Amino acid sequence: MSSRKKVGGTVLIIIVLSVLFMGSRAKLKNTAENTSLRSDAPPYGSPGPHAVGMREFTTREDNPLEITVWYPAVNDGAHKGLITYPYEIKIAVPMSEVAVAYFEGQAIRGTSYDFSMSPYPLVILSPGFSFGAPTYAWLGEHLASYGFVVLAPEHHEHLDPENELWRATIRRPQDILALMDYIDGQVRPGGAFTGLIDPDRVAVVGHSYGGYTALAAAGAQIDTHAFESHCADALDAKEPGAWLCDVLLPHMADMAAMAGLDSIPEGLWPAWTDPRVDAIVPLASDAFFFGQAGLAEINVPVMAIGGTADNDAPYMWGTYPAYEYVSSPKKVRIALDNAEHMIFTGPCETIPLYFKFFSGEFCTDPGWDRQYAHNLVRHFTTAFLLAELKQDTDAAFALAPGGFDFTGLSYEAKGY
Repeated sequence: MSSRKKVGGTVLIIIVLSVLFMGSRAKLKNTAENTSLRSDAPPYGSPGPHAVGMREFTTREDNPLEITVWYPAVNDGAHKGLITYPYEIKIAVPMSEVAVAYFEGQAIRGTSYDFSMSPYPLVILSPGFSFGAPTYAWLGEHLASYGFVVLAPEHHEHLDPENELWRATIRRPQDILALMDYIDGQVRPGGAFTGLIDPDRVAVVGHSYGGYTALAAAGAQIDTHAFESHCADALDAKEPGAWLCDVLLPHMADMAAMAGLDSIPEGLWPAWTDPRVDAIVPLASDAFFFGQAGLAEINVPVMAIGGTADNDAPYMWGTYPAYEYVSSPKKVRIALDNAEHMIFTGPCETIPLYFKFFSGEFCTDPGWDRQYAHNLVRHFTTAFLLAELKQDTDAAFALAPGGFDFTGLSYEAKGY
């Protein structure tokens, strides 16, 4: 059964246990997890030259979004304390989120922007379904250290796939469009990001449903016929990910209505793309909505990364077609051999006592060292974004097939 399907029942147990332990907030050190930088980290897997700051904002729109921002910062030597991030799941009751683990970051909260090399390219980092933005601080901080401003929105959803997943399908791409409009306003004189962000250099990175969000932002269109055909095959074969079809197909009419359509389109749905998006990095993406025709609408550079043992967003449902069917002249596909879905979520340096018996679903991946996997993802994502948003020739060279030999992955690229 899929991890995302099982996690609902797990979290119900966690809710009860967490109430018992919330007073002490006691944590259990996960001694099996070593999140210090490994000596075999690839070149762009090591931190970049910039100090990193972190701030939190709320957009002032009709449907406000909370956003976490990581950015190149002035290292003024002031000791403001580094940040401990929660690896968290958003739930409906009785709390707003549950931390399944914690990990230490390197950013300094609220420190000054570094304008010495600004304006910086923008990276929008879309979390997986029901995961909080801080869960991906391990990647957000890293990209900021290389001179990107990274914004991670808190999508309006909680852990209830039966009722929330179809809404997220429509709402998430709209969140990205609204966020980009907000940024356009905030880079003007007197705005929160004046002089900091270059709105003409933009990438969208996302994990799981965040990967779906990145694909949609780049031009992918839902294809009713392809989606229904895919689900018929998946249900007939009893594939592990077929539960997604069970919770989404009955809501196709609801999704169309939420999108402002009079009826379910027979083929391609309208696009929710944004011409300001210059590149995307879908991680273990949910691409099964789009089919070949829907994905062919993407022509910006794409780097698709996924695990071949993923039962939540199966490799052949997401990462493979996100490379194979896009029209992009420059694209990369990376398979983490035998890796599972949660390899892209946060480090598990400390685990709350109430979660220690359930952490395996979120914090371990058979056959993979989590930090090594994160270093690989950091390396390739950073090189790709440097190449595409900063025209860094050294970074582009690092993406050339055959130019490296890393354990545990398969690599394919065009245009590099």
